[in-house]
Amino acid sequence: MKRRILGGTGISVSEYALGAMMFGALGNPDHDDSVRIIHRALDAGINFVDTADAYSEGESEEIVGKALKGRRDDIVLATKAHFPMGDDPNEGGNSRRWITQEIENSLRRLGTDYIDLYQIHRPDPTTDIDETLSVLSDLVRAGKVRAVGSSTFPAEQIVEAQWVSDRRGHVRFRSEQPPYSILARGVEAAVLPTARKYGMGVLSWGPLSAGWLTGRYTKASDVDLSGGRAAVEKHKFDPALPGNARKLEAVGALSELASDAGLSLPHLAIAFVRAHPAITSVIIGPRTMEQLEDLLAGSEVELSEDVLDRIDEIVPPGTDLNRDDSYYLPPALSDKSLRRR
Repeated sequence: MKRRILGGTGISVSEYALGAMMFGALGNPDHDDSVRIIHRALDAGINFVDTADAYSEGESEEIVGKALKGRRDDIVLATKAHFPMGDDPNEGGNSRRWITQEIENSLRRLGTDYIDLYQIHRPDPTTDIDETLSVLSDLVRAGKVRAVGSSTFPAEQIVEAQWVSDRRGHVRFRSEQPPYSILARGVEAAVLPTARKYGMGVLSWGPLSAGWLTGRYTKASDVDLSGGRAAVEKHKFDPALPGNARKLEAVGALSELASDAGLSLPHLAIAFVRAHPAITSVIIGPRTMEQLEDLLAGSEVELSEDVLDRIDEIVPPGTDLNRDDSYYLPPALSDKSLRRR
């Protein structure tokens, strides 16, 4: 497994990061099986593991903690905070009050006394970024965190955070974790260039676009809206909606391209993400050992210029075929009271 340096930190990480969202009630509830999958990934050369407190309400962190016993010092461990972890409004967000409390909970669940990369999972419009960066700086100085990053931040908020860090003497975000796939290329326009400008590492997630690029969907009838993720997020899966119809059409063309190139569609999809010069590591999120083995088999795939050009013809650079796949809608768009007097 090839390595790259994470955002000028000097930390060497594998080109694949193991995403742990599927370990726990949200995906694979079998702790022993999940631990075996993690160990297989580590044995294959992956040294970068990414989780979050919100994944299965802390269960993912607990599973990762079990898997890393005896191997912790060899692994670059990343987790995140922001999403609600309880009914109290103060049990979530990016405030000093919450982050100071939740870092201790994550350390306990992970069974470690430090986190290599602590990320803010989403922007928080109710908390000044100065407040958030201030507490993150304190955690770094206390030795509980080695580096900090953002996740799914728009370009303008990445710039603001860098500016505030410079002006206020805080540690700065050394990485950004955006959604990025062939079907969701919006981050190419500003987020990825901004991350490169500030020397940030990029850990991209969702390279298979929530299953759209696994080869599972070849026609509208393949999309089952009665259960699983598709039932919860119908706006991202219902083929009757224009954005999803565009995705289905693109998947058909991409499947033909992958076949012509002698590749599986998942291998083509992940190799495309790895090819972008801003990307440090691609997060893969297997739920089963079979899924992991298939993804590992494509870790050395390199796409030719001709194939990359053809992908650009199918999905133009900077295009999100379904805007909902950006996974972040600014409050100015989601809250109508901010648009009306």
